[in-house]
Amino acid sequence: MADSAAGTGQDPGGGAPAVPGQRTVFVRRIGLFQATAINMSQMCGIGPFVTIPLMVASFGGPHAVIGFVAGAVLALADGLVWAELGAAMPGAGGSYVYLRQAFQYRTGKLMPFLFVWTAMLFIPLAMATGVIGFVQYLGYLWPGMTQTQGDVTGLAMVALVVALLWRRVESIARITAVLWGVMIVSVSLVIVAAFTHFSPERAFTYPAGAFDVTSHQFWLGFAAGLTIGIYDYGGYSTVAYMGAEIKDPGRTMPRAIVHSILGIMVIYLLLQIGTLGVIDWREMLDPSSTASSSVASAVMEKTWGKAAADVVTVLILVTAFASVFTGLLGGSRIPYDAAREKVFFRRFGALHPRHRFPGLSLATMGVVSAVGFLIGRHTDLATIIQLLMAVMVILQALSQVIAATVLRRRQPDLPRPYRMWLYPLPSLVALAGWLVIYGFADRSSPGRHPIEWSLAWVGAGCVAFVLWAAYERQWPFGPREIHEEYLPRQAAGTGGEAEGEEGSVTTAPA
Repeated sequence: MADSAAGTGQDPGGGAPAVPGQRTVFVRRIGLFQATAINMSQMCGIGPFVTIPLMVASFGGPHAVIGFVAGAVLALADGLVWAELGAAMPGAGGSYVYLRQAFQYRTGKLMPFLFVWTAMLFIPLAMATGVIGFVQYLGYLWPGMTQTQGDVTGLAMVALVVALLWRRVESIARITAVLWGVMIVSVSLVIVAAFTHFSPERAFTYPAGAFDVTSHQFWLGFAAGLTIGIYDYGGYSTVAYMGAEIKDPGRTMPRAIVHSILGIMVIYLLLQIGTLGVIDWREMLDPSSTASSSVASAVMEKTWGKAAADVVTVLILVTAFASVFTGLLGGSRIPYDAAREKVFFRRFGALHPRHRFPGLSLATMGVVSAVGFLIGRHTDLATIIQLLMAVMVILQALSQVIAATVLRRRQPDLPRPYRMWLYPLPSLVALAGWLVIYGFADRSSPGRHPIEWSLAWVGAGCVAFVLWAAYERQWPFGPREIHEEYLPRQAAGTGGEAEGEEGSVTTAPA
């Protein structure tokens, strides 16, 4: 059945036609509700449970709520960029597809290669923060845990996740569903407990100068809070990576992105405000306090008692495990897909001979997650978040905002079922937000140099690309191949320097 569909170019699930030349034809079965749920399940992981004290420390008071609101604004603006690109190019791969389409005319496969190269770092770093959160909350149940015991526990967790993923994907679906349910229960219990013992005076009493926008310290705190906020909202683009499986993507994808961001914003604000109404914000700044490392457990202990706190802490540990499990599951597929399309090292395109999953990609990301965890444990969580965001901003966020504009000029005939509202305002807001995060990265984490490390990683990626391109005879050592598979056949080739017979693949001299 799939072979027949591939031969005709039709989507077997109905809806949009299959992407020409795509090796696997997915079935479009994911509707609006499922797409929104998938997004929210990726967004609401361990993040808010470990970053509330970091957000309070950034602002120096309960006005840290500003950070979550600012993060939501940036997520909405950037989400509209994702919505336009995803609705126009509803294939599997997300950013990888958009960067390949937008930048192929000048730099061949450089940008999609660098994106995959960068994903090999920023996805495992995100997973490392989940492992760090797991060990932090485990400390509530294991008060005498030493640094070495915590390190060993975290490394064992990474090994267990990789072992559980070392199997056919069909057997993983039930595990994922159970983990998602536990995550929803844990968040809901903390919110309900907080508002049953809520103190408005504690939550809304601000220190002097809290809203002094002329203060340099305010804007440093804002930049740090924005970074933490957008880190917590990460995941609103998940459906874009599953574009080939979304029903009516031109309508479903934009709505799922916007709905999930608004829904998570409500959850995060309730969680943040509720927590501040139970735990004095100064207590969160005390390194010896439970609230500084396990704030949700502290909320439960003060409201419903130690037994309830223990139960919710266990649920949060499962939530942390779930965030790492699902993140490595999806992330390990990115290098595999790129290698199969000859945009990354070929060895990453091999599947496990028996269980048919990308073993090298999964193992590599597991190792990087373990290293990132150890670095974060011996520095601090904020440093890992800053490095994670700096690497992601430079080669995904900023590049993708530019890609939306480039494609409007290079491929004006590209069908766009959804065009971002008030263009180019959302792009400009997203661009400004990402520049603030990147520009203040070093100042927000003095002595850690996330900008320098991110540039070093990109530089290493450029060297790797040159070596790969020379071996594969790709641009600049061979002709550029222009693939305009999402354009209508009669319009394809207008953005490239030469037009091929098919109308969707053109080549140009190196």
